[in-house]
Amino acid sequence: MDLLSLAVLALSMSADAFAAALSKGSALNRPRFIEAARIGLLFGTVEAIAPVIGWAAGVSARNYVTALDHWAAFLILGLIGGKMIWESARRPEEQARQARHSFAILFMTALGTSIDSMAVGVTLAFISANIVVTAIAIGLATFTMATIGVMAGRAAGATLGRAAEGLGGLCLILIGAKILIEHTVFSS
Repeated sequence: MDLLSLAVLALSMSADAFAAALSKGSALNRPRFIEAARIGLLFGTVEAIAPVIGWAAGVSARNYVTALDHWAAFLILGLIGGKMIWESARRPEEQARQARHSFAILFMTALGTSIDSMAVGVTLAFISANIVVTAIAIGLATFTMATIGVMAGRAAGATLGRAAEGLGGLCLILIGAKILIEHTVFSS
């Protein structure tokens, strides 16, 4: 995977966490940077672990699907990207405000936003991507985007989060299409 694809993938995977962090930030009364960094660290850690789990599952199945791996990557990334776009269009503008975010609520939110990263991890096994570099890139991008999201959440609210999630979904579809084209049109 080239550097541009890695960057786009990492930012795409952080879009859900960014949207959730915007929501969490908008529910807090003047969030401090330490609170934003705590949320960012939790989201980034979970988001970095998820593709490794998916990659491990994909590695175990890779020998059975090598002939179709590019189609599987295209299909999985396309479905995840489509789901992200669909959810960004259907999410309500305003969500109920919470008084305080507990670790359990934040962890469940981080887990929910990382499911797509786990599925992407499966496709990374099919294309023999370097999972360590990819997981670190996804984790760092998510930490950064979630931290920024919390700090911007109070001012920006849910609308910006919905747009970021939709753009992330579109980027995943484009990465899937690039993989398919590279393995079908440009293969030797």
